[in-house]
Amino acid sequence: MAIADQKSSSDNNNNNSNNNKVWGFFKLPFRGSNANTTQSSSLSTHLHNQNNPQVEGSNAHASNSVSSVARSLLPTRRRLKLDPAAKLYFPYEPGKQARSAIKIKNTSKSHVAFKFQTTAPKSCFMRPPGAILAPGESIVATVFKFVEQPENNEKPVEQKSKVKFKIMSLKVKGMMDYVPELFDEQKDQVSIEQILRVVFLDPERSCPALEKLKRQLADADAAVEARKKPPEDAGPRIIGEGLVIDEWKERRERYLARQQVEGVVDSV
Repeated sequence: MAIADQKSSSDNNNNNSNNNKVWGFFKLPFRGSNANTTQSSSLSTHLHNQNNPQVEGSNAHASNSVSSVARSLLPTRRRLKLDPAAKLYFPYEPGKQARSAIKIKNTSKSHVAFKFQTTAPKSCFMRPPGAILAPGESIVATVFKFVEQPENNEKPVEQKSKVKFKIMSLKVKGMMDYVPELFDEQKDQVSIEQILRVVFLDPERSCPALEKLKRQLADADAAVEARKKPPEDAGPRIIGEGLVIDEWKERRERYLARQQVEGVVDSV
């Protein structure tokens, strides 16, 4: 019995030692992996800090670049409202100079200069080619285009032409004389409002676009005639109790008085 007990105890000791070896075998890799992971993570962090000493600056630079890209993707704010919005309608009259019209309104809170450009400057021109509009002010511009004879007797009615017009805008400080050089001096501030395409209409066939074009052309002609007329003389004004003041007489008296003063100074 003693021998059997010794064998069983020795077997138990062997089993326990084997179990300890097995558990040790499974524990070692985990301990090694944790150590290796910790060492590798600390090493990568150290190398990253060495290679990128200014993490905050790089993040700020990246955020700035992202914000600039986002701003570039935003739609451009329009300063002008166009009517028609994207097309210029012309009556189709081959061999003649046709007219179109477009209403331009300043919808911004500042003075805005606008300018026309075309892909066919030899056969097209605008009146006015550009102007400065006050906030809320509008104007009807007239566009002239020579209509060429069609090829193969085809009528491009209701068809888009290859000719295009571009309207550009520029914010200015206030009312001033318009000169095209404004757009060359401030190229960075110029915005493209719209690219207009030419569409021909049959003058013998009534349609809403043709009727609207006729009304706009009539308004444009009336505005041109109004600018040609000299300012009407309002005549004498009555101020107070029957006192009559003639503005032209008063201006002449001030002018003569100024001339006399200048003559006295020159003689001295």
